[in-house]
Amino acid sequence: MGFARKVWRLLVGIKDGLALVFLLLFFFALFSILSARPNPGVVREGALLLDLDGTIVEEVAPIDPISALLASSLPTREYASRDLVRAIDAAAGDERIEALALDLSGFLGGGAVHMDEVASALERFKTAGKPIYTYAVAYTDDSLLLAAHASEAWVDPLGGAVVTGPGGHSLYFGGLLDRYNVTANVFRVGTYKSAVEPYTESGMSEPARENASQLVSTLWQEWRANLRRARPDANIELVTNDVEGWLAGSENDLARAALAAGLVDRIGTRIEWGEAIATVVGEDTWTKDPGTFASTDFDPWIADLDAGLDLGDGGKIGVVTIAGTISDGEAGPGSAGAERIAGLLDDALDDDLKALVVRVDSPGGTVTGSETIRRAILRHKDAGIPVVVSMGNYAASGGYWVATPAERIFAEPETLTGSIGVFGVFPSFEGLLADYGVTSDGVRATPLAGQPDLLGGLTPEVRSLLQSGVEGSYARFLSLVAESRGITVARADELGQGRVWDGGAARQLGLVDQFGDLDAAIAWAARRADLGDDFEVDYLGDDADPYGSLFARMMASDAETGAARGNDVFAAFARAQQGQLAQAVGELEGLMQVEGVQARCLECAMMPGAAVRGERPAQGSMLRWLRTLLAD
Repeated sequence: MGFARKVWRLLVGIKDGLALVFLLLFFFALFSILSARPNPGVVREGALLLDLDGTIVEEVAPIDPISALLASSLPTREYASRDLVRAIDAAAGDERIEALALDLSGFLGGGAVHMDEVASALERFKTAGKPIYTYAVAYTDDSLLLAAHASEAWVDPLGGAVVTGPGGHSLYFGGLLDRYNVTANVFRVGTYKSAVEPYTESGMSEPARENASQLVSTLWQEWRANLRRARPDANIELVTNDVEGWLAGSENDLARAALAAGLVDRIGTRIEWGEAIATVVGEDTWTKDPGTFASTDFDPWIADLDAGLDLGDGGKIGVVTIAGTISDGEAGPGSAGAERIAGLLDDALDDDLKALVVRVDSPGGTVTGSETIRRAILRHKDAGIPVVVSMGNYAASGGYWVATPAERIFAEPETLTGSIGVFGVFPSFEGLLADYGVTSDGVRATPLAGQPDLLGGLTPEVRSLLQSGVEGSYARFLSLVAESRGITVARADELGQGRVWDGGAARQLGLVDQFGDLDAAIAWAARRADLGDDFEVDYLGDDADPYGSLFARMMASDAETGAARGNDVFAAFARAQQGQLAQAVGELEGLMQVEGVQARCLECAMMPGAAVRGERPAQGSMLRWLRTLLAD
């Protein structure tokens, strides 16, 4: 019996030892994986294949693996406009790349400025003597703008093209809040500050309609002009003014109608498109799948560019990006967390920068967050560092607030800026509770004790205090604009009042100094700092997340096979509706989340590329709100 017990103990010890060894090997393997950078692939001779299955943004938001795993899906892929332009420009001068292939079937578009930046890069690629081939099942405004620069634009026989133009509808919750007796206590300054109208009205006010109509008209004119320059034979008037006649002329065949209107050059399947490219760049020797051709994907190509990046030997110009809604915390990248951005700027004070370029692509946000970023920028200016601002799609409200320290402001004709005004919203539920027999009562030492009372309503004293705070913030905003632009406060008030301006109008009014992209702003900063032609550009906080891309690739195949998603014209409209629904839910939830005084341009949400920034609809939030709305 004693012998058997000893043998048993020996076996248990061996088992425990083996378990420990395997555990150590597991952690060693895990450490090795995390210590090594994932290999995105190799660069091959042939075509540069850009399968743009997502949106173009200013700054890519990192993927949260935990959230993705819990949701069992990946967020919509985002492509930084700067990376796409860099990839295309590098391919134009690289002997390994003979052509450019863009699959736009899953393309969700981007802001007007970003679309122009990528379209200009495509034109430079074609000017270099290399062909461009695009393919899509369904083309929409943004994909058509890119396809206009193609040597051959292909559309699937079951697909087509649709031109909608900018604009759309915002949802107004005034009637809904009245139905449930919820009070939206609004505090605002500005005739055109229509950001609060969705919470109080059932439709657009006339000043808001006038402002939005002018912006839509300008953006529409710019889009048509850009398309005509690239594709002069396209019959845009027929496509937009007589849709039924246009389709009837092709017997309601959407693909043939697109061809007849000059929007595309050829009709064919994805396989036929690939075979046509293979005659130019050669067949893919790695696979015998039909329709493949020798190519390099975006990820290995951009990784190869990063590996061989020449930073230069001259002075350093810092570029900080303010993208997305401005908040007070550490949010981002992809969202403008003020503390995070201020930290990047303060760290850069020790980097011996010769100039600072602030890239703004934001509709604004909280006043306190905007001021935190402005003060951090001002610390560079106080240190004698020239500050230049480059505006992207939006630099409105708080986005303009952070631009006020600049000595030079660059924008594009399609940039939306201004919206100089502030507002605040406090919802209170005294009416809703009273409907169910719930009231609020108590004692207070002062009129402000226990205020703001979201359950019992706001007292006149607290209303006066909050309105004074909003008016004080607006006065501060006007003084910053007046000092920055060298005008009087009264003139700043005339340009303000919450009105949104397009880049052309803003330039005429003196809110921006000149047209130009980010490269133009960097070049001006280099001249201002006397750096000559040899200088280094340091994008602050622009550290790649290789593990996020690795995680995305690991989940991509499951996401693709599990998604019941189409790419035809109906699917394009459906995606737009999903974006509108998600936007509506976000606006309604924003009302319920008191975030302080806002300098934000909600009008910008109805403009191109602004629907829902690279996010899948928050399904849980939607279900909660739908249950609330439909419950009786």
